[in-house]
Amino acid sequence: MLHFNNKRCVLVDIAATLLLSATLAGCDQESDAALRAKALQYQQKGEMNAAVITLKNSLDAKPDNAEVRFLLASVYLDINDPVSAEKEVRLAIKQGHPAGAAMPLLGRALNLQAQFQKTIDETQQEVGRKDPALLCVRADAYLALGKLDDARQLYGDVLRAKPDYPPALIGQGRLAFLTGDADAAQRYATQAIAAAPRSTDALWFQGDLLRAQNQSQKALATYDKVLAINPEHRTAHIEKAYLDIALGKFEAAQQELDTARVLAPGNLLLHYTQALLYFSEGRSVDAQIPVHNVLRVAPEHMPTILLAGAVNFNLGSMHQAEHHLRHYLEKNPDNPYARKMLASTLLRTGHTPQALEVLAPALKQAQPDVQMLALAGESYMQARDFNRASQYFEKASALDPAAARLRTSLAFSKLGKGQAAQAVSDLRLATKLEKGSHQAGIALVRTELGLKHFDQAFAAALDLEKEQPDNATVQDLKGMAYLGKGDVKQARASFLKALALQPSYFASAANLAQIELDANNPAGARKHLQQFLDKNPRSTEAMSTFATLATLEKKAGETTSWLERAAAVDPDAVGPAVNLIGQYLKTGQHQKALDIVLRLRVTHPDDPDLLDLLGKGQLAVAAQEQALDTYKKLATALPRSAQAQMQVGALLMVMKRHQQAEDWLKAALAMQPDFPAAQLALAELYVRKNWNELAMTIAEKMQQNHPNAAAGYQLEGDVLMAQHKPALAVAAFDRAFALNRSNEMVIKTDNALKLAGRQEEAARRLAQWLQQHPDDLRVELYRAQALAADQQYKAAAAQFEAIVKRHPDNVIALNNLALVYQQSQDARAQAAAEHAYKVAGDNPVIMDTLGWILVEQGDTGRGLPILQKASAKSPQARDIRYHVALGLFKSGDKAAARKELEALLKDATQFAEAGDARALLKQLQ
Repeated sequence: MLHFNNKRCVLVDIAATLLLSATLAGCDQESDAALRAKALQYQQKGEMNAAVITLKNSLDAKPDNAEVRFLLASVYLDINDPVSAEKEVRLAIKQGHPAGAAMPLLGRALNLQAQFQKTIDETQQEVGRKDPALLCVRADAYLALGKLDDARQLYGDVLRAKPDYPPALIGQGRLAFLTGDADAAQRYATQAIAAAPRSTDALWFQGDLLRAQNQSQKALATYDKVLAINPEHRTAHIEKAYLDIALGKFEAAQQELDTARVLAPGNLLLHYTQALLYFSEGRSVDAQIPVHNVLRVAPEHMPTILLAGAVNFNLGSMHQAEHHLRHYLEKNPDNPYARKMLASTLLRTGHTPQALEVLAPALKQAQPDVQMLALAGESYMQARDFNRASQYFEKASALDPAAARLRTSLAFSKLGKGQAAQAVSDLRLATKLEKGSHQAGIALVRTELGLKHFDQAFAAALDLEKEQPDNATVQDLKGMAYLGKGDVKQARASFLKALALQPSYFASAANLAQIELDANNPAGARKHLQQFLDKNPRSTEAMSTFATLATLEKKAGETTSWLERAAAVDPDAVGPAVNLIGQYLKTGQHQKALDIVLRLRVTHPDDPDLLDLLGKGQLAVAAQEQALDTYKKLATALPRSAQAQMQVGALLMVMKRHQQAEDWLKAALAMQPDFPAAQLALAELYVRKNWNELAMTIAEKMQQNHPNAAAGYQLEGDVLMAQHKPALAVAAFDRAFALNRSNEMVIKTDNALKLAGRQEEAARRLAQWLQQHPDDLRVELYRAQALAADQQYKAAAAQFEAIVKRHPDNVIALNNLALVYQQSQDARAQAAAEHAYKVAGDNPVIMDTLGWILVEQGDTGRGLPILQKASAKSPQARDIRYHVALGLFKSGDKAAARKELEALLKDATQFAEAGDARALLKQLQ
């Protein structure tokens, strides 16, 4: 393992300073020789902090003392602080210490910083001196650079002159181990220790050998010998912690790291090992900070990059995990763990073909790894190719017939093939094979539940209960089986028992709540959730479920409150924050959403979910250029995501950059040819360009590929509408509606019927839908807006009033109600606009409505600044700019009004009030 070295000067131990203060108070009066002798005594006793203090005090009195600096450099090397050692040895040479004698120490300092080529270059001029220390330093550098023959030659030259020279023996030992001769390596280590029993380098090498041979206890004992000689060794405690982690001794590992932190608080290897400990304990959230600390300083440290991938995988940040794992695998293509992790990550994100590409090199080997075969099986399961999945699981199971997990996976592949009886048989066999974890038994119960074999599920759950009576999962499954059998009383008792065994087991609390909801008792559901939350006050799952309940009851404010509480549990956690941001966007609180996204992006700059939400937030406040930049960053972060490419194309369509949009949409379809959303967007683009035949070709292709999906027929109807053939469009929309009875199709069909002259049928169908779906807010809004568009303002106002009564904070209804009132000269217009502004005051459309109403009422002092702010937020909105111009005119600033109108009308782009704008400009000229 690569060893990091502290890049900060050693911190002075306060206690040691106090103890030594009396001794050192008069050190400036001691001779240099006496101080050096005292420092050497401290160094030999392993009291390195005292040695450093003594030498630094000497240098305070006489800063140009080259010999003291050289000795200080050697002490820094002993405590594994090569940066400080390099600095002091260079100063010593500059102040007159013989360069030849200093080169071995400088070379060691450079090697410890992994600057191996620099060691070769800077020591070249002193090679002729044949100093064994210098030759070994150069050989160490050659060894690290992979120039094994050069290293072997130099070590051999030294040993021919000095057969028991420890650095050369250690070097030859490393060479032997690298070339596969572990026995020879051990002989060299033994010889080096015999020649220099107190050599920490020799002991360290022996410890590394023992660890590499999985002799962890002996390795720990050897590192203890290093610490007995040098108690302030900066990395021995870290190495011991690393071994303790491997042995599962997490408390002992943390104690070693705490000790190491006192000696070397900035050591990057300390941060890496701390992250490894957190990860091994299942504390992936805590592991993020030390991982970040390492990568911030050493972005190419491969062990940390691999660990970062594993940590992000555990946290569900799959795109970040993929980024790190791909980078690691590029540099270390033969690492099976990284390959498996990357394949697993790609499977989690649904990139099955890419997962199989990653696995392909390993699967071609003569004897593939069992886990690789299992991952291939999982990949084909995800691709729903159950035959090939079964083949790989059978191969894996043949290599490891006692592996219950493989037998379980084989069962699931057979379940996918429709072979339910064989699947259950395999699961029962897996249950017999399994020892300890009972995962196969749990899978068997869940499979029987999924097959609605409730009696069999119950029997399997009872078998599990005999072996694990105190397992909360088993009690929960038993409760699910009772529910399937219709015994709600016993189900409730099982769920309560699960919670008694494990008060943090949320699944059972959720099941109890669901029982109450099924009985139309939301208060009872809340009671169970609250009892769980009282015992688990930081449970974001419970808070999120409370939010879901509030949403079902159409209590938007309560939903927001619960999501805010969940996000506050860990402000840096992405998952709960994403839910809250989505709620803010849904309720029109766009600036709040953006504030959270921008804060989280400081610590999660490349998180795709946050980039997506940032784009949505920017679009919500009409910041299209910023949103475009964000979505392009998202496409860069997800280079194989057709969805990300499509989002950029769709936004470019909104911005009327049609050629660029076409390029992005075609790129999305090149990645995923059968991608309905991109196909629909490209067809819409063709319709805009009046290339209706191309759009209809896409519709026909979609119908052929997905005859039971509505999208192709819906697209056909859209194209016919563009061709002004509403009667034919109605038939296409009806076919789509038969496949997907959605409110979108209701709206499209209503519009087509009206244009086809079938108003009565349109009204009848719309009324029938609303009678069957009285809470369909989207259709209600559509009907009210249609009435307003037909200038039936009184009827439209009545519809919007009814909506606002049930949804008092719905900004769309409030804003449209204000506009309808305005058109009707109804004094209530301002109140409705003020209400909408209070709910979503950062939305330029809402701001425009209130500002425009205020200006029309003569309150330009308040209305004009609101309009100007709205225009600044949405500079492409020409109607808002016209309102600003009219506001300026009404305020008496005719020059500014004329300037705004001239800029607004300088091109031929049309907008709703373009005629009024031209008339006003003519009046002002």
